Amino acid sequence: MKRAIPVLVLSVAGLIPVWRYEPSLGTPTTEAASPATASTPSAESGAADSGSSDSGSSESGSAADTVVKGSTVNTDKGPVQVQVTFAGDRITAVTMLQQPNHPQTTAAVPQLVAETLEAQSADVDTVSGATITSDGYKESLQAAIDAKGA
Repeated sequence: MKRAIPVLVLSVAGLIPVWRYEPSLGTPTTEAASPATASTPSAESGAADSGSSDSGSSESGSAADTVVKGSTVNTDKGPVQVQVTFAGDRITAVTMLQQPNHPQTTAAVPQLVAETLEAQSADVDTVSGATITSDGYKESLQAAIDAKGA
């Protein structure tokens, strides 16, 4: 009985940090994903064939802008599909049409998009913690780039 009380008290004291733990990805990820989705032209071209899993292209915006959808890549976490906006041969925007509903994915998307705009290719680094989504993103992005070139 003498040992039971200290064990119980120490167990509760050890669990308090677990109960109070808040993931650092919670608040910033939803804010980080909002600007990327807000600037997308998905209402113009996404509504026409949102159920399609093949890659295809469609014109949107100004005459110089071309919007191309990448293929849908089925990953272990869920489907991934991107839409790329080109001005000539330059990538000006990348939008996630489909992505897994996961905190690491939500946090990784802005980083992947930023790296794509900088690299102007699908040769971007994999985001740690979102490897599966990163691989699906790169595959769908490359399909969109290939479809644009065709």
